Amino acid sequence: MKIYASLPQYRHQGLKTWMTRIAVNKAIDFKRAAERKREQLSDEIELLIPADEEYSLEDEVLSKQQQQKIRDYLDHMPDNYREVVVAFYMEDKSYQEIAAEQGVALKTVESKLYRAKQWLRKHWKEEEWE
Repeated sequence: MKIYASLPQYRHQGLKTWMTRIAVNKAIDFKRAAERKREQLSDEIELLIPADEEYSLEDEVLSKQQQQKIRDYLDHMPDNYREVVVAFYMEDKSYQEIAAEQGVALKTVESKLYRAKQWLRKHWKEEEWE
């Protein structure tokens, strides 16, 4: 689609090179966007977990409790959201991989992740993490 939309800018000099450049730029943009989304979630998760220098048995127990709380919240999340959240953030799969596995369009995966984040914001209360 990007190549078709860019046809008016084509200068009739090396069609293959021009098409390859568009495809490479699009792939780079997609990879950067995916990395930003992963970084954003990991930053949010890091804010929830205290970064203490000393690690104790108490910290380990609290960490396990927090992990269990996350699992419980995920269990309460609607199935269609949970599947994409687990695949993207925990199994580290790309949008394309998730779309292929679920047999849906790429935009559907993006939409489900967006809606899952909205659901989380609505149902997870910040004071429960303190």
